[in-house]
Amino acid sequence: MARTRLTPERESELYGAVLDLLREVGYDALTMDAVAGRTHSSKATLYRQWGSKPELVARALRHNKPADVAQIDTGSLRGDFHAMVSIADDCQMERDTALMRGLVHAVHTNPDLHQALRELLIEPELNGLSVFLRRAVDRGEISADQPALKYVTHMLVGAFVARQLVEDRSVDQAFLRDYLDAVVLPALGV
Repeated sequence: MARTRLTPERESELYGAVLDLLREVGYDALTMDAVAGRTHSSKATLYRQWGSKPELVARALRHNKPADVAQIDTGSLRGDFHAMVSIADDCQMERDTALMRGLVHAVHTNPDLHQALRELLIEPELNGLSVFLRRAVDRGEISADQPALKYVTHMLVGAFVARQLVEDRSVDQAFLRDYLDAVVLPALGV
């Protein structure tokens, strides 16, 4: 797919509009026409630039990520996890959690969205998490054969899902720090 050059400002504006529309109407009701109207661009330009609605949505979500998890290196696993939690403020975390909850439903009926989210959003996050877990192993904080290592992602996703289900509350920084200290780090033997 041939992509045209967009200024970083224009690209950020487009992604912001996509996320705003997603929050307003959800994935299924989001249309390229609506994005074109909101951003004063043509539908043809959007398709030329991104190819499909799933790719546009996944790239907008990726663009919205404040930092690359792999770049976090505080010198300790606990510090790395806490720094990861501190990247987004509570308000942003609440908005993103609600947005992702809506997308989880859409993923079940849209394999193209599932694939785009895996390739552009989930796999880079998993790779980043693997990097900082590997650093913890290299520092000797965790044993390389620690059985809980392969479940860290599951534990983290579980925190987001369970908080809403069990307490009817959104995840915030305080909850995540406490969860990491009480559940994830002890499971890893830290």
